[in-house]
Amino acid sequence: MRKTMRKEHDLLGELDVPADAYYGIHTVRAMQNFKLTGVPIHKELIAALVVIKKAAALTNISIGALDSQKGEAIVTACDEILFGALQNQFVVDSLQGGAGTSANMNVNEVIANKAIEQLGGQKGDYTLIHPLDHVNLHQSTNDVFPTAVRIAAIRLLKPVTEAIADLQTALQEKEEEFSHVIKSGRTQLQDAVPVTLGQEFGAWAQAISRDRWRLYKAEERLRQVNIGGTAVGTGLNAPRAYIFTMIEKLRDLTGISLARTDYMMDPTQNCDVFVEVSGLLKTAAVNLSKIANDLRLLSSGPYTGIGEIVLPAVQAGSSIMPGKINPVIPEAVNQVAFQIIANDSAITLAAMSGQLELNAFLPVIAKNLFESLDLLKNVLPLFSHRCIDGIKANHQVCRENLENSTVMLTALTPILGYDKGTEAALIFKATGTPIKQIILDNNWLTATELDEILKPERLTAPNKKGK
Repeated sequence: MRKTMRKEHDLLGELDVPADAYYGIHTVRAMQNFKLTGVPIHKELIAALVVIKKAAALTNISIGALDSQKGEAIVTACDEILFGALQNQFVVDSLQGGAGTSANMNVNEVIANKAIEQLGGQKGDYTLIHPLDHVNLHQSTNDVFPTAVRIAAIRLLKPVTEAIADLQTALQEKEEEFSHVIKSGRTQLQDAVPVTLGQEFGAWAQAISRDRWRLYKAEERLRQVNIGGTAVGTGLNAPRAYIFTMIEKLRDLTGISLARTDYMMDPTQNCDVFVEVSGLLKTAAVNLSKIANDLRLLSSGPYTGIGEIVLPAVQAGSSIMPGKINPVIPEAVNQVAFQIIANDSAITLAAMSGQLELNAFLPVIAKNLFESLDLLKNVLPLFSHRCIDGIKANHQVCRENLENSTVMLTALTPILGYDKGTEAALIFKATGTPIKQIILDNNWLTATELDEILKPERLTAPNKKGK
């Protein structure tokens, strides 16, 4: 059955638009032009764009620039969308030419047609509510879209900071739990000096705590917005009263301490803030990947590898090897990290490729930034609760690896001297005799002296001053 259509007009001519669609001709053209990723605009970006439109309508009513009946219909339409209505009407691709114009027009048209219905009209009758003359009044894509990206990023950042705090706590709990599990440390994948398993977890917790602080502070970078700057940041066609009232309305509606930038041309053309925030996400990804790699190494084997820790089993590991369990959560963390690092590269390239008064590549910055935030938000709880929380120490392997190596010789070198230490190491490698037994057999130290020197608390902490 043929779909019922309505006719709409724009600069380029006339097009058919589905009669039941809340979007209009500008959205149809964008759908034709940008069949790229199949991924629509991020829902938080849609919400941010809609809340800007609501703030603009309220502002324009308050300064007498918009008829209250029209303005209230726009506000009501925005509220319905913010409560979840019409989400399937935001259909343009997340990657698009035009610096976000297609996304802005899609939102303008959906709000306008919903508001038209509020007034009893038919979709497409823009004599009642016009997408540009009324919904987009005193705005440009070039101040709306960057402001929306900032609002959406702040909202997506909050659950990430909460999740990274949870991960820090999980690591610190393991630091305490394993504080007395002494084991061999390793440098360059070779046996080094004794450490505790708890100290390894504690070092990871320190790295994550820095990420937590950096990401917490990142919100400050995103609060400066250029709303009211219109096309290039000069504020052309936006009354002074609108510019100052608009930021107040946005603060009230979002609950975010947004601030109007003192120089609106800056965020209109410069995207370094997004590069900075993405860089902080990349830094967190690097730390997460390092921790995931270490966990895979320490749990390797478990019978032919290091095997000093046991990761929780979350699924069968092989379709051919019975009993095999793989470190799938750390592997997922690694892959998330790889993607975030790749996203950061795309954001960097897009930010540096902007020209003169506008960066046309903000859509790809937004897509990749939001993907990175979503990936972190999703993977951090998995890492904390399906991996870190359930890790067990393999006490026997930790002890055997320590005793069946030359690791303890470093602690004995200040007493025995380097030459005797080397001699003991050579005997160990030739015979496999434990280091402690070699020292006792050669009468270099007594059993009592050895026990005192090799106390776990002495092996894994700085030496106290004195003999």
